[in-house]
Amino acid sequence: MKILITTDWYVTAVNGVVTSVLNLCEELTKKGHDVRILTFSQNAHSHKDGNVYYIKSMPIAVYPKARMPFKTTTRHRLIREIIEWNPDIIHSQCEFFSLPFAQRISKLTCAPLVHTYHTLYEQYITYVLPSRRMGKYVVSAASKLRLKDVDTVIAPTHKVEDALHGYGIDKNIEIVPSGISLEQHKKRLTEEARAEKRRSLGIAEDNIVLINLGRLGTEKNIDELLGLFAKAAKGNEKLRFLIVGDGPAREDLQKYAEKLDIADKVIFTGMVPPTEVQDYYQLGDVFVSASTSETQGLTYIEAEANGLPLLCRQDKCLEEVIEQGENGYEYTTEEEFLESIDRIASDHEWRENASKKSEEIAASFDKETFADSVEKIYKSILEHSEIEDFELI
Repeated sequence: MKILITTDWYVTAVNGVVTSVLNLCEELTKKGHDVRILTFSQNAHSHKDGNVYYIKSMPIAVYPKARMPFKTTTRHRLIREIIEWNPDIIHSQCEFFSLPFAQRISKLTCAPLVHTYHTLYEQYITYVLPSRRMGKYVVSAASKLRLKDVDTVIAPTHKVEDALHGYGIDKNIEIVPSGISLEQHKKRLTEEARAEKRRSLGIAEDNIVLINLGRLGTEKNIDELLGLFAKAAKGNEKLRFLIVGDGPAREDLQKYAEKLDIADKVIFTGMVPPTEVQDYYQLGDVFVSASTSETQGLTYIEAEANGLPLLCRQDKCLEEVIEQGENGYEYTTEEEFLESIDRIASDHEWRENASKKSEEIAASFDKETFADSVEKIYKSILEHSEIEDFELI
């Protein structure tokens, strides 16, 4: 198959969309498919690099590193080249600036259009609109409009599927969890290296470390975790909280930690190199999250692949991720969080068994399985299209 993937985000950003695109492209190419990517350059010049078409763009201040094209015309020489290549199927990954290219190329080549809905924007709309109710209405209306020409929508979880149905979208929806590359997360620090890295961050050998890794945005509810950690730490002096990553909420979170009088027990590392992410997961003893903004939460899967049990605020996206009491716990109240932390911190044997269970669960989210599922959807759509064409003849 000739497969065109369109995306606003590519290698210049680190997020779930980029991870999904890179893994899908790699695995589909391994299967022998001709895969090309249409995305945006980081300047006002268009160019092609191997199988990637970069359309000239300009920055737009709606999100860090977000960019938009100057025009969405199909007369651009690179777009004309893609049209002449004549893709069999087009897979759009973003609802905003690259989707119009996908839609127009689809119409001109008659290639079916598949779209993965990665982000629940109603969780982020408060950055630009003060009312959550108004934000949900805007997201609902915009999503219906943007997806009107799509043949099939891929949702990474049932949580996203439910949201799309709630928006009134009646397209065929397929559930395919985004896969991750597990190889990086199978690498293990030696006990000596782990102890040394922990010491360098001020973490003692007998400390029990809660870890959160990812973007520090208000939608991640890390302030809630700090408040809960402060209460847990009062009853257990060995607890520490490692926060890995950066974002617009970092300064406020550091001030909040000082206000809670836990600044000496909370470590902010800032951004870390993507190639070292697995090392930081392994410094922790339990991965914690209070976010309800995730569509799937690839950091949960990464944490599991690194052998961590999880303690997360209850959310529908965790249905296939946490087996309650086996590899972690979901909480809805302060009391449940504190009871779970006490249980996890005091039971070394449970943590060891939960670690193995987490690794087992993570294995089901490998990128090969992900690509197999997406390929199956492509083939089904194309076979259905062929039948319809035959019936018309």
